[in-house]
Amino acid sequence: MSSNHTAKSPNARVSRRFAALACAIVACLPNLAVANPQIVVDVNSGQVIAHEDAFRKWYPASLTKLMTAYTTFKAIRSGELSLESIVVMSEKAAAQPASKMYYKPGSKLTLDSALKILIVKSANDVAVAIGERVGGTLDNFVARMNADAQSLGMTSSRFVNPNGLPGKGQYTTARDLAVLAVALRRDFPEYAGYFSLEGINTGKKEYPNYNLLIGRFDGADGMKTGYICASGFNQVSSATRNGRTVVSVVLGADSLGARADISAELLQKALTTPRAGPRLESLAPYGPGRDAVADISAEVCNPQARKVRSEGRDEAGRMKLLSPYIHEMGRPPRTVFAGLIPGSEPVAKPQGSATANEIANVPIPKPRPTF
Repeated sequence: MSSNHTAKSPNARVSRRFAALACAIVACLPNLAVANPQIVVDVNSGQVIAHEDAFRKWYPASLTKLMTAYTTFKAIRSGELSLESIVVMSEKAAAQPASKMYYKPGSKLTLDSALKILIVKSANDVAVAIGERVGGTLDNFVARMNADAQSLGMTSSRFVNPNGLPGKGQYTTARDLAVLAVALRRDFPEYAGYFSLEGINTGKKEYPNYNLLIGRFDGADGMKTGYICASGFNQVSSATRNGRTVVSVVLGADSLGARADISAELLQKALTTPRAGPRLESLAPYGPGRDAVADISAEVCNPQARKVRSEGRDEAGRMKLLSPYIHEMGRPPRTVFAGLIPGSEPVAKPQGSATANEIANVPIPKPRPTF
């Protein structure tokens, strides 16, 4: 392990997490079977403070939605649409698997609300609806995502959908996600508030942010979490103190709490370390086997791993956080409205109702053809 790499984070056991936290930035852990890619970067200077397995290909899961947001922000800036543009739920969008809002086809919301739901709730149905609204078609939007990724220099990333659900040929790296995170902060500072929301409310229900650093780590102001079995628990984080902003990427953690703890360690390291290290764009690819996309389903989605994660929660079901840099919020999360346009949700036709072509719900027979 070279001197500018961080130590690998724990890959399968919550019981080893505290020891890993004590030495997350120095080489104090034995080599583990599964890589845990991570990187932390100073946004203003572009300097890499620490990194490990940063070029290992990984499934992005819902971190894909950061790319969806970037492409959408570009479309807004170009004048194609605005935050008040209407997003309509199509049948394809409504049919996406959870996590989702379960909106019915035809439901309408503003792009502003859709973006808040995308980032905070990580709703897969809303992600597809945004893609269709921005791109005209889903395929066109995905093509734009990939074009934007290439223009940013994300040389080891490919997207096949806007929500990060498992799909053949979809992958990224910690290095590429750092490039994207830095670009979001630099290119679209006016939209930074979307990533720092503590929660949203639809007028009927409240949803806290899945990012456990928001409101709990000093200076935390973004960005996104993601999870599928194949990728483990992923998180892109950002924090600002004294005018200095840093972003971190953690892939393949073993739980919600682990990805938050490791992210906090990386951010704290970067915020308290003088700017030093290679620039992100000049970081040379490294590491054996980096061209194969890692799949850690066997380590993450087995009965023992689920049991360990369950034991990592307190009596109220809250994830236990071990980092000394994460504190209790001490109050309910502050939420902002993000929901359907009032009155836009389609109303189901009552049972037994008759249309103009029906009497007592029985279709009028059509005349037989004349021979």
